[in-house]
Amino acid sequence: MHEMMNLLPAFLGGLGLGMVFFGGLWLTVQKGLRSHHPALWFFTSFLLRTSITLIGLYALAGDNWQRLLVCLLGCLVVRPIVTRLGRTWKPESPARGADHAA
Repeated sequence: MHEMMNLLPAFLGGLGLGMVFFGGLWLTVQKGLRSHHPALWFFTSFLLRTSITLIGLYALAGDNWQRLLVCLLGCLVVRPIVTRLGRTWKPESPARGADHAA
């Protein structure tokens, strides 16, 4: 039981990192589809999200592989949640070029 309590902060931190990573990806897709420079949005977002996530994982795990695994689990738990929330969200305006679709 004591060991589980030591892993709880790593799991909660993993949830936060997952929200940053997958929530940031969702925002990037929303903004990138409406942008005149989508490649810049996607590339910059990828670098920023990946850097934050890797630094956070390194900081939360320390030298303990169990904390790293629990932190990764926390990150992965967030993915289906963000995916489900993203499906229910309605964009403010149609995607660029949507009126030209056949």
